[in-house]
Amino acid sequence: MNLHRLLLKRQSEGKPIRVAVIGAGKFGSMYLHQAPRTPGMVIHGIADLSPPRAREALARIGWDAALIAATPVTEDALSLIADPQVEVVVEATGDPAAGLYHARHAIRHGKHVVMVNVEADVLAGPVLAREAEAAGVVYSMAYGDQPALVAEMVDTIRAAGFSVIAAGKGTKYLPRYHASTPETVWDFYGLTAEQARAGGMNPRMFNSFLDGTKSGIEMAAIANACALAPPEDGLLFPPCGTAQLPNLLRPHNEGGVLPRKGMVEVVSSLTRDGADIPDNLRWGVYVVFEGETEYARRCFSEYGVATDNTGRYAALWRPYHFIGLELGVSVASAALRREPTGCSTSWTADCVAVAKRPLRAGEVLDGEGGATVWGKCIPASRSRATGAVPIGLAHGVALARDVAEGAMVTEADLAPRPGGHADEAIAMRAALAALAG
Repeated sequence: MNLHRLLLKRQSEGKPIRVAVIGAGKFGSMYLHQAPRTPGMVIHGIADLSPPRAREALARIGWDAALIAATPVTEDALSLIADPQVEVVVEATGDPAAGLYHARHAIRHGKHVVMVNVEADVLAGPVLAREAEAAGVVYSMAYGDQPALVAEMVDTIRAAGFSVIAAGKGTKYLPRYHASTPETVWDFYGLTAEQARAGGMNPRMFNSFLDGTKSGIEMAAIANACALAPPEDGLLFPPCGTAQLPNLLRPHNEGGVLPRKGMVEVVSSLTRDGADIPDNLRWGVYVVFEGETEYARRCFSEYGVATDNTGRYAALWRPYHFIGLELGVSVASAALRREPTGCSTSWTADCVAVAKRPLRAGEVLDGEGGATVWGKCIPASRSRATGAVPIGLAHGVALARDVAEGAMVTEADLAPRPGGHADEAIAMRAALAALAG
């Protein structure tokens, strides 16, 4: 409740938070748009695989020529991270193995890390969180992205003494979307490929949102940050509007769809026949909680709290989020309060690769948003027991044997990996398994 005051204080003292941004894509660009408008915060430098493209992005989002010229843009992310003036590193590359590598480098150099890269967080976030704690720095989810917003709502509800029954987000979902590829994705959005190209839309990114992968990744992150459980065989994506949240997202033996209390789930903005739900939560987040006493339930009724038909279960939701435009909250919280806006502390859930179609030995997996696999959120215990391949490591590796459509890809299905940053990611996964026992 005091971040703005603390930012103004740093501004008045001439000691702004100096931030390094790694990756100037959509999310990073949204943050970079807001940062110059935020008191007490300065972009010390930007690292991107294509500095010319990054500078074009800065011009597109409204930076003036003088600010662009004064802000270093480099391909050398490691040197920028190690710069002693940098206080907070924003990792926004979207590459899971690179994200782990950059975050670990930042922690070793005493920098706070804001992990926009949810894919990296789901791969080994609890390991990074433990390393950051040992180093005396903050490892944080990215405010503005849905996992951090859900974590905030869960924390608020629990701090008020209520039990969380379910938490998650909304999305546009139909079962057939799981088979979508970058070649077919625009049909589902009602666009032509030419329109998408003109709008600068990335087909893999949009396909990840459509085929359920991004939802699986984000729910795994929420589960790991909030000690909530994923469904045993993946998210259900039940059609649901805001008015039905507390009725639907309650235990199945009380008329809902949940196997038990304390779950993550994603609700669809579409009925199964493809019709829009009028009060849908496509862009938003929610939490369902329980009034455990008659007095609490009476208060819900007196103050217009949205409840189920029994008055026992209540829902709180936020209809939309601002993505990178809100990221400064995480940067300020890490630097000024030394507190994360959500942090993965346990390995409760994993997001694993599932075959979109029959896959043949010798085929190379193309990972998140691709044509071969989509990501399913399952319990981490099941992932460990089956040797499932996480979606973040299902890219650029060949299959050693056939995999049936709808089957989880396992490590036994893979040919030897080519190496690179993936080697460190695999080692961190082993450390994660050791932490989980």
